[in-house]
Amino acid sequence: MAHFQNQDLEYMGEDYYDMTDFEDNPFEDTESHMNDVDESLDSDFEDDFDLSKPKTDTSALEARNGKDIQGIPWERLNFSRDKYRETRLKQYKNYENLSRSRQELEKECKHVEMGHNFYAFQFNTRLVKSTIVHFQLRNLLWATSKHDVYLMQNYSVMHWSSLLRNGKEVLNVAKSIVPTLKYPGSLAQILSRVQISTMAVKDNLLAAGGFHGELICKYLNQPGVAFSTTITTGENAITNAVDICQTPSGSVRVVTANNDAQVRVFDAGKFACLNRFSFPWSVNSTSVSPDGKLLAVLGDSADCLIADAQSGKVVGNLKGHLDYSFASAWHPDGQILATGNQDTTCRLWDVRNLSESVSVLKGRMGAIRAIKFTSDGRFMAMAEPADFVHVFDTQSDYAKVQEIDLFGEIAGISFSPDTEALFVGVADRTYGSLLEFNRRRYNHYLDSII
Repeated sequence: MAHFQNQDLEYMGEDYYDMTDFEDNPFEDTESHMNDVDESLDSDFEDDFDLSKPKTDTSALEARNGKDIQGIPWERLNFSRDKYRETRLKQYKNYENLSRSRQELEKECKHVEMGHNFYAFQFNTRLVKSTIVHFQLRNLLWATSKHDVYLMQNYSVMHWSSLLRNGKEVLNVAKSIVPTLKYPGSLAQILSRVQISTMAVKDNLLAAGGFHGELICKYLNQPGVAFSTTITTGENAITNAVDICQTPSGSVRVVTANNDAQVRVFDAGKFACLNRFSFPWSVNSTSVSPDGKLLAVLGDSADCLIADAQSGKVVGNLKGHLDYSFASAWHPDGQILATGNQDTTCRLWDVRNLSESVSVLKGRMGAIRAIKFTSDGRFMAMAEPADFVHVFDTQSDYAKVQEIDLFGEIAGISFSPDTEALFVGVADRTYGSLLEFNRRRYNHYLDSII
């Protein structure tokens, strides 16, 4: 992956599109610009929370009555939302590492039926707002229930309760991080001022990777940090992805992917490094199949790999993408793997026949940087770097899609484990927020009498 750092943790782009200055500051290529350092950003939770006003939030009722879901006052601006969208689509420049011809790609893409509304807007809050460290890494938001969301905000891991509608800091990585789990031979180290580049939260465990090769693991029901260390150093140290998974025997593992072309597997008990797998290129994303047997490995290559999760031996090579890949997810049935690429597509692969992808799904304007399935396998969401999240109905063979249209860089997406909610983190100087969408049900009355 490109080794660009965001020194200003609050705002990843050099200039997020200024909603009040459209003519003087047209949309810029926010994916390829970084900011200067701002040493004042330690933990901005208190300041942000005090300055935020409930009136900036938007409810479903307000949205139905005409308010913009992000609270953007289009009526006071000298351009309409449609005009702003039109210009954005024309001027957005997708970041590419490989300049390959995309002419034939459109022919491969699946024709889909737009206009569906599987998840309806429920609430938007600016009391918490996502931030991004690296423009290519967008796994910085996770929901552990429909009421509990975890996201990065500057140097703080925040918890948002959609039930109580308040935010709380659960981890401050600007301060000294002293691991509590100590035993002979432990790799644990004291860390400080970590820039979180990626994170994962599952059940009671939070795992976060840092820009300088750090790994931090915290049990959410315990004070302090259980484990912290620098797993790799040097120019290519960045931790690009972390995954929390189970082995076939049920043991919990933390898998890290790094720019040093290594995938490391840690146990989630003592956090010992159990395995280390080497690949030919920087690894940007890994995901373990639901049965714990296969490992998807994506990185600085147009090809994606399938490896044995226990040995690291490559058992499949996925060819079709045109650029580097940064996102992957398995369907809960374990038969379909989705991969997201900077060629602006998501490819679906059937593990029973990896000779070619079974479908190619196209975004609107940018790379596919995050992919998530609902736990029941009914829906798959994929997020672009900015502005668009696409929700596909898998039962229609991915032919029916909902397009969520917003403005701002997308820091992460997450379905709640019960499938009832979809959360989207938006990073923006003015309109950074957390968006909540709820699954629409069309048979409430019938369900109540059955």
